[in-house]
Amino acid sequence: MVLGPHPNETVFTWAAPPLKFGIGAADEIGADVAALGAERCLVITDPGVRESGLPDRVRDHVIAHDIKCEVFDGVAVEPTDVSIAEAVSWARESEWDCFIAVGGGSAIDTAKAVNLLTTHPGELLDYVTPPIGAGRAPDGPLKPLIAMPTTAGTGSESTTICVVDLLTRHLKAGISHPRLRPAVAVVDPLTTVSMPAQVTAASGMDVLSHALESYTAVRFDARPAPPDTTKRPAFCGSNPISDVWCEMALRLTGEHLRAAVLNGDDLHARYHMALASTYAGTGFGNAGTHLPHANAYPIAGAVRDYQADGYPPMPMVPHGQAVSATAPSVFRWTYPADPDRHLRAAELLSGRTFTRTEGADALPAVLEELMRDIGMPVGLRAFGFTEDDVDTLVDGTLQQTRQLSVVPRPLDRDAAATIFRQSI
Repeated sequence: MVLGPHPNETVFTWAAPPLKFGIGAADEIGADVAALGAERCLVITDPGVRESGLPDRVRDHVIAHDIKCEVFDGVAVEPTDVSIAEAVSWARESEWDCFIAVGGGSAIDTAKAVNLLTTHPGELLDYVTPPIGAGRAPDGPLKPLIAMPTTAGTGSESTTICVVDLLTRHLKAGISHPRLRPAVAVVDPLTTVSMPAQVTAASGMDVLSHALESYTAVRFDARPAPPDTTKRPAFCGSNPISDVWCEMALRLTGEHLRAAVLNGDDLHARYHMALASTYAGTGFGNAGTHLPHANAYPIAGAVRDYQADGYPPMPMVPHGQAVSATAPSVFRWTYPADPDRHLRAAELLSGRTFTRTEGADALPAVLEELMRDIGMPVGLRAFGFTEDDVDTLVDGTLQQTRQLSVVPRPLDRDAAATIFRQSI
């Protein structure tokens, strides 16, 4: 029997880096670098994380294994094309055969960009996803990158994605390719204990959004089959393996995020939020995030003067706040795509049982309750946006092709504008 071409995809892909998880894992980093056979290693971090002493402790552990090691601490919180260019220029002054990212998503994403642009020709926009950039793929391997997150939220230690704020365009965009995935993820819950309450809250909402968006993304087998099977997109849609990780992440976040925000020294809560972040990262790094993340990029890129509690004094909407801002409206809109899955997500987050009687309002109500409990800003107006900004925000969302490819309902301009207006 000869099988003809399938109109829809029949195969999904799934990958994750080797993982080292647990209390004290950070202090084993020297042996991890030695196992890679590295001789010159660069630690990449930001000034705030460096003040904690962790990056220098990592450097000392590496040096103790007779490996040369230096620290670059010029990472910007919410990295930009300018800050990444500065980091790349600094790194190009020497030769490195290994990188260690210590910090949140900003440090890990910056390290991915540094790794890419010091091992391959071209500039940042050459690799950014179309239509914003050229979508170029690296034509060979990168150097080993060890990712050590200090926040329970980003998931970047598990993914193929690097996100950057393009300052001149007032828009965030991403690079995505399997070669950007770290060689090793080292997750030590102790490194998250010093996070301020609102950083914990925003990071936790990012965990939740990763898991929830991946869980409700279009099914992998409802997407068109790729014309070239060697070039399947990094975001393949919801699939049986990612679903398992996402369900566990939703349950743990619902059980432990409030406690982690209210008492940062609660190591039990910190441990389980670090687990939730790891689960969500391995889920969304394959299934993919959709509309809340697509909306978040123009929200963050178009900010004017919002100052976030717990973050450096600069105009910025932290990523976890940005993805949360439209989430209730998004999931009310996506409900018809798979009612049972939306109700199941509400149950996992709340520990309560829901039926179709509650319908499209069940999951948004659970999200709004959690956001109130942890002190998240409510609505886009909290960031300074008004109805006059809707067209700008919609324009930015409609350029996020990577996320839009797995939205579970067809999205047009009117639908996107309605979601933003409901979120003001």
